[in-house]
Amino acid sequence: MKIDRLIGIITTLQQKKIVTAPYLAEKFEVSRRTINRDIEEICKAGIPIVTTQGVNGGISIMDGFSLDTTVFTEQELAAIFTGLKSLDSVSNSASAEKLAQKIGGSSAIRLADNMVIDLSSFYKDDLAAKIDRIKQAMKESKCITFHYCYNKGEADKLIEPYLIVFKWSDWYVFGFCKERQDFRLYKLRRLWDLQITDESFVVRDIPQEKKQFGAHMTDDYVIIAVYDASVKYRLVEEYGHNSFIEQEDGMLYTEWGFTKTEAAVEWFLSFGNKVKVLGPPEMVALMKNTLDSIKNLYES
Repeated sequence: MKIDRLIGIITTLQQKKIVTAPYLAEKFEVSRRTINRDIEEICKAGIPIVTTQGVNGGISIMDGFSLDTTVFTEQELAAIFTGLKSLDSVSNSASAEKLAQKIGGSSAIRLADNMVIDLSSFYKDDLAAKIDRIKQAMKESKCITFHYCYNKGEADKLIEPYLIVFKWSDWYVFGFCKERQDFRLYKLRRLWDLQITDESFVVRDIPQEKKQFGAHMTDDYVIIAVYDASVKYRLVEEYGHNSFIEQEDGMLYTEWGFTKTEAAVEWFLSFGNKVKVLGPPEMVALMKNTLDSIKNLYES
């Protein structure tokens, strides 16, 4: 990654004062031309770099220019390492480890080790392969195809990939659907046979409102229910400890908004006999009909 190389170069210059371009090229496993471009980027960022010729020449930070002990504070570096480590959990690379090796020992690395963020859930191998393939397609501006399973059935999709999104505790690819001629969000766990095509695309401007993922989802359908005290932990986990009223009989009274009735039914069914829906009447009727259909399924 370019950003970790730039951080590594700056840190190296602070530690060693002066180094040569061949030294940096070998250390970061890139060409001298890449190092020269990196030095230009660092200068554009406001850090004056000086190149001197001769036997003792090399690349250094201009005398008299002062940085706060490090370009980043210890806490900021720790945050960077933590972020890289979390991304490594869904990647086949080891960016955090490589960066740690390049900048040498640091207490910030030890601070980062105090926090573990695993974004891979239970399907890391499959997920990492998908993410790497999508990243490659985005880098090369190539369309991708995949087979997708959703509530309306199954379909083959052809999209221009633009973003990899982690939201609602899951991973998605955000892209422009060639069939629908609009931007769409696709859950990575629901797609397979992901392939990069030979079809190139010109990068589109993404309307700001399209980046407001979930903005179309409202929770204004209020449902009244009471839960058994034994499932209190789930209510706290999902909605917080102030989301219910504890009644004299120990039951937990709630009035929550849901996005749609289908999602509400799935939520209530997951509690078995530990919840009772009280209203509105049409929701009570829907729960009764759903339970009747389940009963009929086992009696038939």
